[in-house]
This record gives sequence, structure tokens and C-alpha cells, in this order.
Amino acid sequence: MTVVRSGPDAPRKTGRHRRSRRRAVAASVAGALAALGVLAPVSSAHAAAESPAHRLVYVANLRGNSVTAYDPSTNAVVATIPVGTAPEGVAVSPDGTQAYVVNDGSNTVSVIDTASNTVAATIPVGRLPGPVAFSPDGSRAYVGHYVNPRTGGVDVIDTATGTVTTTVLVGSQPFGIALTPDGSRAYVANLLGDSVSVIDTATDTLTASIAGPGVRSPAAVAVTPDGSRAYTANFNSGNVSVIDTASNTITGNIAVGSGPGSVSITPDGARAYVANQTANTVSVIDTASGTVSDTIAVGATPVGVLADPAGGTAYVTSGRADTVSVIDTATNTVTATAATGRNPYGLATATVAPAVTGVRAGHGPTAGGGTVTITGTHLSGTRTVLFGTVPATGVTVVDDFTVRATVPPGTAGGVDVTVATPAGPSAASGAARYTYEYPFSGFRPPVADPPAVNQGHAGRAFPMKFSLGGDRGPDVIARGYPTVRQVDCATGEPLAPPTPAGTAGNSGLRYDAVTDTYTYVWKTSASHAGTCRQFTLGLNDGTTHTALFRLT
Repeated sequence: MTVVRSGPDAPRKTGRHRRSRRRAVAASVAGALAALGVLAPVSSAHAAAESPAHRLVYVANLRGNSVTAYDPSTNAVVATIPVGTAPEGVAVSPDGTQAYVVNDGSNTVSVIDTASNTVAATIPVGRLPGPVAFSPDGSRAYVGHYVNPRTGGVDVIDTATGTVTTTVLVGSQPFGIALTPDGSRAYVANLLGDSVSVIDTATDTLTASIAGPGVRSPAAVAVTPDGSRAYTANFNSGNVSVIDTASNTITGNIAVGSGPGSVSITPDGARAYVANQTANTVSVIDTASGTVSDTIAVGATPVGVLADPAGGTAYVTSGRADTVSVIDTATNTVTATAATGRNPYGLATATVAPAVTGVRAGHGPTAGGGTVTITGTHLSGTRTVLFGTVPATGVTVVDDFTVRATVPPGTAGGVDVTVATPAGPSAASGAARYTYEYPFSGFRPPVADPPAVNQGHAGRAFPMKFSLGGDRGPDVIARGYPTVRQVDCATGEPLAPPTPAGTAGNSGLRYDAVTDTYTYVWKTSASHAGTCRQFTLGLNDGTTHTALFRLT
């Protein structure tokens, strides 16, 4: 086999030239894909079973230099994220906060913040990188890349610092990486090495190299949830090898469609889904019997396949069709297809929790009934909106960033506004608050509300009367209120800090149920003669109300 690739000491070429060399190498083992340019088979990130939740599927678009964030709950693209040149592999951290995207043409990894769907960092890695996988605890990421015509490397990234801590040498042209559930070993499929390398992740050393008859061009690898077996998709032999991970030996080969380039295991370990690039199909393997139980027609050139760790669904990227397809794993039928960027390649899922960043019209009466607009991220899966613990009605999802809801009745004061999607509730934050306000009547005679200026003699008492639509209890006035401060008589601008507003004879606040009136008797000081004062009443619903006075 001729390896069309320059050695490590050759002059460095442009990104386009390096990518063409990579495609030329793959063309030697996959000539049927030469016209497309999507030549390197990919493996999909695999994770342990998770609870059903709102998810996004991140798809690396090889020729689009971008990542598509696809929401399967709405069959819509929610974001297109620019990354480096020729992105291939993608993996999502176990906590769902980051997506690592390997850029073959840039020799980098783009780190996407899944909350904002923006690139938060870029990590330099080895030449012509392709596959990526996280350790189960998320502390490390493993990136396969080219070293020389006979050797590949796996860079180990410390995800806390975003730096490569070591490189483990493996077989030629690593195209797929999968870790065991306990994170103790990484299995690396070497396309041109016709082998699978086994890395001890505790020591970052190569401990085994697995090869066997009938195994040509292993392009992808996946490990079962119990860690007992690894499956490799062998591109040029049209089969899938089953590896016993206890002995690191091949126990059998399962014939599938032509050009198998990606493999993924369902979270219960019962089935393996294999994307057959040159057959335009997905083979479904019954792992108990080791036989193909179903074959599913999909879009042209299926490059990547991912059995959703939440169960029930598998996703397939079709490089020539520029689509991602959704397979219902209960019926093994394609239920939806969405457009992606150019030449979609690797893919991974992320459980995405919603976040609320604002509540427009964030206050209103205790009776509720008004409509508020809630803004944030990852809101398209919203099922419930809570004001405190009370669910809103009339919940309408506008898009991934906007939800409208009808405010339920509540008790005066501020409450957290949270939204709940299948991924869980949003976190409480200062930006996600709603204030239930008492139906304040305004100050009653003899005191008038602004802009009126009340006149009176300094030293007299003013009865500050108001209604709140019922008896709200004796603690209706907020702590630290009422206050009074001197203001400019012409402009109303403050001239001094506020001070407590004294009462006449310490009479305090009184409520008259017959007239539904609260009264607070404010006793002014004789020393205030010739000044203007602002009286401020603060209530425990978070609102404040003012009245202006000119004292003579």
C-alpha cells in the first residue's frame, strides 16, 4: 500500500494541501469516496446511558468549517458555530458543558461552550488530527493524529488547563477512539495500521496491539456499556470485529454493508449501529447473537452514526447529502432528516439545561393574568414555567431563546422564574425574577401623588394613607422604610441621603378594615422649614412609592 503522505520532516504545507494529502491517503483505502472528499471514516462519541432529556446533537461539518447544533425535539438547527478548518471528530464532555471539535486542517481542537454555543478556547494538537474522546470523569480528552507514515499519536489533553500533557504513539492513522466505562483503557482504531491499539490511561502507555485475519482498515471503535467488548468497523473488509476486552483478542467478525466507517452501541448494549458509507445503509447488529438483525436505508454516504446515550434514537450524518437523519431504534425507521453544513462528519449529543437571562414585564398584580416574555438559552424544549412553585398557564415557545407565559396568581413579593425542559429546570438567578405587586391605590387625601407637591408647615404630622386591596398584615412595610430625604425644590434631585421617617408619638402603621385603609402618620421636623422633602414608602412586595412635600 502506498501512503501518500509526507514525512514529519517535510516542509510544512498549507492547510488545504495538508487536507488534500489526508484525503489522498484515505482515497487509497476508500476510492469510492474520492469525489466527495469525505474520506476518513469516523467514530462517534459513546457515553453511558443517561436519563431522557432535552438534547442537542453537535455535527462537525468537514467542508463547512462549522458545527451544526441540531435540536431533535424540534427537528431544527439552533446554531451554526464557526470552528477551525476541516472539522472531523466531535465529543461532548460528560457534564455536557463543552464540545471538543477536532480541526484536521488547523491542527487544533475548538472548545465550544454548549451554554452559549460559541468557541470558548482553541487547543493546539498534533498534525492532521481526527478522532476525539473524553475520559468518563471529563478530566482528560484523547485526540488521535498523524505522526509519520507508519505511526500515529494520541494526544492527552488536561481539560482543566486545555493543554496537551503527553502523546502516546499508536498504529498508523488513528481514526477512532473509545474508552472503557471505568476509563482505565482507551481503544484506538488505526485505519492504515490494520490494528487496534490499547492504551493504559493510568500510565499513558501502549499495552496491546490487536490485529487479526479479515480485519482491514479499522476505522472506528465503540465499547459496550459493561466494558466487556469493543466493536470495530473495518472499512475495507466490510465487517465489524468483536474484541474481548478481558483478553484483548478478536472473537469474531460480523459481515455488514460495504465501507463500514462508524459504529455505536445502544445504552443497553443490545445493539450496535454501523454506518456503511459506500452502501448508503446502516446495519443493526444484535450483539447477543452477533448477527445483523436489520438494515436501514439512509442518505448518501453515511459517515457517522451515534446511538443516543439516552436511548430510543440513533443519529446518522450523510456526507454527500449534507444531512443528519434520526432513526427510531424501536422500529429502525428514519423518522426525521435535517440539513446540516457541508459534508457533515462526526457527531455527539449533549444534554442541555435551559437558562433564563431575563423576564420582560417582570412585575404585576398578585392576581396574575398578565403575559410575560422570558428570554434565555435552550428554551425550545420548555414544558413548564414556574413562578416560585406555581406553574404558569399559556406557555408558548417562540424559539430557542424566547418563551411567553401567563402569570399565575401569587403572593406579594419577588419569586424566581424557572423553566423546565426534559433536561431539567433552569437555575435561579437575579435576572430571572418576577415581582408580585400589591394593588397600591396611591396615597389618599390629604396627600397627593407626584407630580403634585404637597404643601405644609414643618413640624406638623401628615397622615400617609393608602390601600393595598385588603389586609396584608402588620409587616407590609419593608425593613428600613419609610424614609425621607431632602430634594431640590426645582428639579427634585436628591440633596441628602434618606433617613428614617419618624411617626407621631410612635403611632406606627394602622389598618382600618372598614375603609380598607392603611395609615402611617409621618411627623415632620420643624428644622425642615424652607425645604422640600421626598417621602418614600417601601413595601414587602419590593415596590416603593413616593410623595413630595414643600415645608414652610
